[in-house]
Amino acid sequence: MNDEQRVQLEAAAFRRLVSHLQNRTDVQNIDLMNLSGFCRNCLSKWYKEEADLKGLDIDKETAREIIYGMPYSDWKSKYQTEATPAQQQSFEENKPKDA
Repeated sequence: MNDEQRVQLEAAAFRRLVSHLQNRTDVQNIDLMNLSGFCRNCLSKWYKEEADLKGLDIDKETAREIIYGMPYSDWKSKYQTEATPAQQQSFEENKPKDA
């Protein structure tokens, strides 16, 4: 496999991950954080940081819209639920240092 093929495969896998997360609106960000140490917001933050490194003008809200498939405020109002005390406790105990 050459570098171009690797990048194409990585991009395709990334698009599938984003699509999967957009379709799994039942999975809350706090659940993702508690299980994997990252969530949709992390992914959009990483997306923006990589755009910044490449000199591309993508703001935080645009990056979020790319990851969520809609404006973040719309996603929150449609799908986000209040975190339970157990979810919050797990997050506090296990959150990554940069969260």
